[in-house]
Amino acid sequence: MNDRPIGIDLFAGAGGMSLGFEQAGFVIAAAVELDPIHAAVHHFNFPETSIIAKSVVGLTGEEVRAAAGIGRRSVDVVFGGPPCQGFSLIGQRMLDDSRNLLVKEFVRLVAELKAKTFVFENVKGLTVGKHRVFLDALIEAFDDAGYRVRVPWRVLNAMNYSVPQDRQRLFLLGARKGCHLPSYPEPLTTLENDLFSRNGSRPTPTCADALSDLPDAERYAELMTSDAVETQGWVASADYAREMRCASAAPWHFGYTRLWQPNMLTSSMRTVHTEISRRRFSATRQGEIEPISRFFKLRPNGVCNTLRAGTDSARGAFTSPRPIHYGLARCVTVREMARLHGYPDWFRFHVTKWHGARQVGNSVPPPLARAVAAAILQALEIVPMRPSGKITLGSPELLSMDMGEAADFWKVPVPIGRRDRKNGMRKRKQSEIEDALRSAARSK
Repeated sequence: MNDRPIGIDLFAGAGGMSLGFEQAGFVIAAAVELDPIHAAVHHFNFPETSIIAKSVVGLTGEEVRAAAGIGRRSVDVVFGGPPCQGFSLIGQRMLDDSRNLLVKEFVRLVAELKAKTFVFENVKGLTVGKHRVFLDALIEAFDDAGYRVRVPWRVLNAMNYSVPQDRQRLFLLGARKGCHLPSYPEPLTTLENDLFSRNGSRPTPTCADALSDLPDAERYAELMTSDAVETQGWVASADYAREMRCASAAPWHFGYTRLWQPNMLTSSMRTVHTEISRRRFSATRQGEIEPISRFFKLRPNGVCNTLRAGTDSARGAFTSPRPIHYGLARCVTVREMARLHGYPDWFRFHVTKWHGARQVGNSVPPPLARAVAAAILQALEIVPMRPSGKITLGSPELLSMDMGEAADFWKVPVPIGRRDRKNGMRKRKQSEIEDALRSAARSK
């Protein structure tokens, strides 16, 4: 790994940006993630990346270097998306406001690590209305820290980068003064036929391209109590699905091949729907919103709506609103969400639907991150190389830890404002499982 350019992931989550940057040709030397559960899932998928399971607040560049084991080697890129908790826009020194602290810490760590380049990702809302004042202040802060930002900044839509999802996010690309400034990646795919004929882009993959080959989770009783089941394997026909299956060398891009079990259907724990809900889902037209649940019903020849994360325990623990499958009277599984987000099938998430869906919805789609990372490599004048060797994924226990167990694993306190949701829901969930199993038995 020593000959690959070095990337540091701040606010890493489960690892969407880590995966995209690795696929582009970087080694992810360290990833910082406060949430112990997300840190554990990241560790499962990137077992050779050093995980720093703590807040960026007060974390020093020297601590990151020590954890990453990179000594005085140059850091080629620092990337991440500070969580948006409602940015403060008050006063002339708005970055000093506590609500903007994580953004300020991002700027500080980029400078302390003397990174050659950086990628700052965040919500599209920062570009509109009064929030543009904050964006201008952020660019000025980077300038004060010795970095230029590519302007005009751009909002990138994942569906223009081989992802079957309409998802728009702000990206700021920057470089240390004296280094080449990255340019934004050009669109690779499009839904517009006239644009396709003009610029040579490939068609954007559709929901059917992403989901049609996946086995239906409701065929497996095991998925009432587990998120994984062994299947006889299945054949993907669409190009996008074959990419997700990693059946050849090309879908690994410039990343490390993982040793995995392609015959396992993972991240697919079933959801118990009432018959009333199923009738409502069936009656909803594709491409429209079901009026009671407010869930969007996918269109097979369209793209998914923006997948969202729901809320964490400190803000009510609301479940991520998963869309309705275009051909089945149910919400999509976490694995189906992952397909719609550009995650390959080897990539695993927390076994619970609540955490797993949040990990998908909170993340940058890996193909979009890969396109941005490729633009960074071009500015660095580095030609990516395919690595040799394969990586064994981490222990499956990392995928099922509750908050207390994950905090113990990392030897950190449980983050303030978090709680373990599992105990409060256990009795209700067990009742739902028993009802569903009885229903499945009657149908046989």
